[in-house]
Amino acid sequence: MGRLCVEYPESLPVVLNLSAESFEREARMALAVKWFEMGRLSSGQAASLAGVSRVAFLLGCKQLGAASVQWDQAELAAEFEEFEE
Repeated sequence: MGRLCVEYPESLPVVLNLSAESFEREARMALAVKWFEMGRLSSGQAASLAGVSRVAFLLGCKQLGAASVQWDQAELAAEFEEFEE
């Protein structure tokens, strides 16, 4: 497995009121959510990158302001087709 190292000021977790461990966990999640939001990773791939289960990842998307489901107009129309009069 590859490894990515990101340098950050030691004061950054303090400014965010986080432990270094929490900061790093949140940073991994933020990266995973962003790439998922951009359509570059599936939810399973993003969850793996974030180091959490797929369910935890999908639930965590909301905390970062990202939709966990992305439907286009045709998918929405098909989903609600039976309710149209």
